[in-house]
Amino acid sequence: MDKLKAIRSFVAIADAGSFTAAATALATSLPSVVRQLAGLEALLGARLFNRSTRHVALTEQGRLYLLHARSLLAADAEADAQLQADQSEPQGRLVITAPVLFGQRYLCPAINRFIEHYPKLSVEVHLLDRLVNLVEEGFDLGLRIGEMHDSSLVGQHLADLRRVYAAAPAYLASSGTPTTPAALREHNCLRSTQQQGHWMFQQQGKNMPQAVSGRLVFNQVAPLVEACVAGLGIGHFSIYQVAPYLQSGQLQLVLEDYELAARPLHILYPHSKLLAARSKALIAWIKQEISVVRATWE
Repeated sequence: MDKLKAIRSFVAIADAGSFTAAATALATSLPSVVRQLAGLEALLGARLFNRSTRHVALTEQGRLYLLHARSLLAADAEADAQLQADQSEPQGRLVITAPVLFGQRYLCPAINRFIEHYPKLSVEVHLLDRLVNLVEEGFDLGLRIGEMHDSSLVGQHLADLRRVYAAAPAYLASSGTPTTPAALREHNCLRSTQQQGHWMFQQQGKNMPQAVSGRLVFNQVAPLVEACVAGLGIGHFSIYQVAPYLQSGQLQLVLEDYELAARPLHILYPHSKLLAARSKALIAWIKQEISVVRATWE
């Protein structure tokens, strides 16, 4: 039994004063209205009407239930109206997450332009360098770099991000340009705490680890990039982290023939969620923004 449909039948009977008039008001058959009421009374375990051959009258329990039924139908109508308004003009609140540096450099500027364009929307941004559980942590959307392994999420592909090795021209002029991974043994390699003393390379489809060392180790990417731009050594980066400096000539790529396969960038949302207009609008906005800068990552 459709309980909401049965409640509508109950309210229609109370308003019309008869089963026949209620059926007419609902544009349905008399047997259907009778069945809906019988099912509701059985579900509630209470008699809602006193019936005679010509008239129906609410019982005391029926009068009490009618108040709640009207409130329920009003709330349902309001929810429908709100959803329709949301679909026609995006409004409400969105919560999105992204890696820290990517968010600072690309997502946050895009979000700033987005909320200027949609004055009825608000956005809460969480920049986190960890794997976020979108469902459990209450996020509407998330940007993630790497292969998708969570079947509870839907992903839309935005770009492929090269994994590159870069250094400042001044550093290469003074220390030489490495032509093979093994040559890095003679260089100061700027590392993150996650790289654990070796970098991975690829040649002819095979991964090749190479031990590296250096005098600077950071737990965040931003100071690692700054040290590289300052000419203090060679760094291993995702292309988006150094793209502006490559464009300006402050950094240049090395060992391009040994790069690992590019990693995909996706925008994700929970599989079970019916996408609201506000989510669709933000996804479309981010895709457009990324399409503008994607050429600098190739």
